[in-house]
Amino acid sequence: MADIAVLTALIEPEVKALGFDLVRIKLFGSGDEYTLQIMAEDPKTKQLVIEDCAAISRRLSDVMDEVDPIEEAYRLEVSSPGIDRPLTRLRDFLEWAGHEAKISATEVVEGRKSFRGMLKGVEGEDILFTDAKVGDVAIPFALVSDAKLVLTDALISATMPLSSDGADEFETEE
Repeated sequence: MADIAVLTALIEPEVKALGFDLVRIKLFGSGDEYTLQIMAEDPKTKQLVIEDCAAISRRLSDVMDEVDPIEEAYRLEVSSPGIDRPLTRLRDFLEWAGHEAKISATEVVEGRKSFRGMLKGVEGEDILFTDAKVGDVAIPFALVSDAKLVLTDALISATMPLSSDGADEFETEE
């Protein structure tokens, strides 16, 4: 299986050249069913539209075909991180402070490895967090194995769509 650091070094400059930020690279699957998942976002909107995904996909397909860093056959998937997005960079925890999240740690922190609660921000390399069960905790970013926002009404309100053009219109009967 390909090394994520090698893939990141190859993919991130290409995504940045198109004006987007790389959120996550994930290679998963087994046998002949592998998927290379690329999540990216427009730094201004924190989203991507379908045309952005297509542009990234075309650019990465050309580069990946030329360099061929993955021995196994794979499917390339480019997407926006979505509303209940993964938190993969230290700045994500700062940008999304005030929202509910789930965090899993690789080692025990304050007697736990799993947390659910409110993001409070960042101090140095620590994520400031108020867990629903243990209260305030500082989780070292280096120990985070998985983190994502929790879908709440507040998050939906804070994450406005880029455009509602093309959205279905519903008529109600009176």
